[in-house]
Amino acid sequence: MSKEIPYKIYLEENEMPKQWYNVRADMKNKPAPLLNPATLEPMGYEDLRPVFCDELIKQELDDTTPYIDIPEEIRNFYKMYRPSPLVRAYCLEEKLQTPAKIYYKFEGNNTSGSHKLNSAIAQAYYAKKQGLKGVTTETGAGQWGTALSMACAYLGLDCQVYMVKCSYEQKPFRREVMRTYGASVTPSPSMNTEVGRKILAEHPGTNGSLGCAISEAVEAATHQDGYRYVLGSVLNQVLLHQTVIGLETKTALDKYGIVPDMIIGCAGGGSNLGGLISPFMGEKLRGERDYRFIAVEPASCPSFTRGKFAYDFCDTGMVCPLAKMYTLGSGFIPSANHAGGLRYHGMSSILSQLYHDGLMEAVSVEQTAVFEAAEKFARVEGILPAPESSHAIKVAIDEALKCKETGEAKTIVFGLTGTGYFDMYAYEKFNNGEMTDYIPTDEDLEKGFQGLPEVPER
Repeated sequence: MSKEIPYKIYLEENEMPKQWYNVRADMKNKPAPLLNPATLEPMGYEDLRPVFCDELIKQELDDTTPYIDIPEEIRNFYKMYRPSPLVRAYCLEEKLQTPAKIYYKFEGNNTSGSHKLNSAIAQAYYAKKQGLKGVTTETGAGQWGTALSMACAYLGLDCQVYMVKCSYEQKPFRREVMRTYGASVTPSPSMNTEVGRKILAEHPGTNGSLGCAISEAVEAATHQDGYRYVLGSVLNQVLLHQTVIGLETKTALDKYGIVPDMIIGCAGGGSNLGGLISPFMGEKLRGERDYRFIAVEPASCPSFTRGKFAYDFCDTGMVCPLAKMYTLGSGFIPSANHAGGLRYHGMSSILSQLYHDGLMEAVSVEQTAVFEAAEKFARVEGILPAPESSHAIKVAIDEALKCKETGEAKTIVFGLTGTGYFDMYAYEKFNNGEMTDYIPTDEDLEKGFQGLPEVPER
């Protein structure tokens, strides 16, 4: 065991980032613009104002400013749980008998249990600064809804959450945390909105999806004065806020002269992966250093590995702007797997463009193998990981075992996005041998692709 590198690398409070990093500024091929679903024309600031907060729209559309200041109020909130530790997984390395060096950035050391709070407080802050009454949102497994309810409680904003139905039923304790912080939580699709009633009529008995919940949350926001919609992943602004993860990771590694060979993250909509890799991707884009980036997604919802790079609706109800991304079609409703935060039909436009340009890789994994990796990690590292995070753990272990075969001492960094203590229903299913794997057939995916809108080449 090295005496030079501690188990946990902590930064000092004054080493926390004072700016977010906007990777789009260094991208040669910028993400394609959002399109108005009615006119198929690029959407500007005024087009987006009925849905999003004013300052967040500016961040969403800015693809030239490399660094954006983090307001002091947000930095002060961050200090409650940041900087987060970068951990050397010595025990896992020993268990695997690998020459690889494994590090993970742990984002679960706050009450919400995940990285989502990094953007939740930023979005709530800008809503409060604009003088709004409250915000609406969707949540899958509940990490985002939990984080947003905390941020809104702190700032005195109303918070309305539409939670994917299967997660609402599978994860009652995370739902109750949201309610404890004052949020109203509605299982989606619901009868509360016009789009929810339409989805239920077309898909009776559906377990719901993030796409469904987004549609309902957007309708709720646009039908109430003083409310705006906020999103926990996918959008450019969210990836921007999450770069505090990657910036802290890079600072911690630089302190000890550590250069990673590969950086791995789970991918649902792309917020944690984008936040983790952005500063490193910037170096790659500028030609300063090369890294291998790996996105890990569930085999049941394989947006990168089996999706199409095309313009698509961001929601099932087709009320949101069109985004160019890797997508399975807005009508695709994934199986009710236990990684609820990864059950989204599309992927961040930023990450989609980087993937399309060959700057990063993607793999899909089945959930029983993911939970095997999660338990192996928990038994030696002492943290019970969230199902979403465990996708990254699975591939990190796979890569470490490859090093064992080749004898290469590669340095692996992955994002441990949160804890799984509210996901015990999933662990129970796995431990009882009742967990199954579902992989959509080509025919299943084709149904989603058939609903892709026809958008002329720009």
